[in-house]
Amino acid sequence: MDKPYLLFLGDVPDQLAAKTARGIADWRPEWVVGQLRLPGCNADAGVPDTTVAEAAQKGARTMVVGVAFSGGVMPSHWVGTIVSAIEAGMDIASGLHDRLGDVPEIADAAAKHDRKLYDVRHSTQRFSTGKGHKRTGKRLLTVGTDCSVGKKYTVLALEREMLARGMKARFCATGQTGVFIAERGVAIDAVISDFIAGAAEWLSPDNEPDHWDLIEGQGSLFHAAFAGVTLGLLHGAQPDALVLCHEPTRTHMRGLKHMPIPKLEDCFEPYLHHAYLTNPEAKFIGISMDTHLLSPTEAERVLKSTEDRFGLPCCDPLATGTGAIVDRLTS
Repeated sequence: MDKPYLLFLGDVPDQLAAKTARGIADWRPEWVVGQLRLPGCNADAGVPDTTVAEAAQKGARTMVVGVAFSGGVMPSHWVGTIVSAIEAGMDIASGLHDRLGDVPEIADAAAKHDRKLYDVRHSTQRFSTGKGHKRTGKRLLTVGTDCSVGKKYTVLALEREMLARGMKARFCATGQTGVFIAERGVAIDAVISDFIAGAAEWLSPDNEPDHWDLIEGQGSLFHAAFAGVTLGLLHGAQPDALVLCHEPTRTHMRGLKHMPIPKLEDCFEPYLHHAYLTNPEAKFIGISMDTHLLSPTEAERVLKSTEDRFGLPCCDPLATGTGAIVDRLTS
């Protein structure tokens, strides 16, 4: 997709709903000219606010619909803004389940102005069913107590740390935000369920013995809506190493106020039990926490107490880095 990007946040209700825009801004800031927010938007990607016209003047080539929420349906009142961006000379990229070309106004505008539409969530790759054959190379998978608890940020931070140490490592994107960041990968949650494990196998094929594929986790085994994609990815990833991701201030599953967050001590065994199906040697090598809602003192206390409690390195991938987890990985 042509760069730079204008990030469109619409009028999403909270910060987590704009995680695609935030992820691009955090990990690829040099690709971004600004963000466009509609009245009532309660999210911020941390880049300057701008209009379609101003972004076009700054050279924006693609407007990214940088939101992700349950169901992935595009609100009808966003269509006018998207058409305006097309008329200003921008291509449109989206990670929603709804396809851009299925909206007549968007399709007509793109055809009229010779602009491209990218539905990043929908892969053109054909996948086989999972086979479970042992593959060469090494694989790490992040798993979570809930959705949106730092699984993607953890593997990106691990990749950065491992490459800085001269290790062979590659971030493997399994969601629309990761695909935007890596410019490769597959949005696992848009793959037909029979082929999720096969897609994960395709994403992390045979490799050199000392090469690590760092696979972005999705969903949670403990989330009533998204456990299915988590399980298929867990089987297909065939992980040698697992990192458990958690947001310590959350009290209930995202979008499910009647379902409490599981206790950390109750999470390890279920993940290992299912991981053993395709890799009996799978093990947890660390815990990653998103502590940005805690004070620095409280964050330090939570990380240290969790590390002492479980005997695993515990870090915040942005605040403290992932060096301790890489140390455990290499030992």
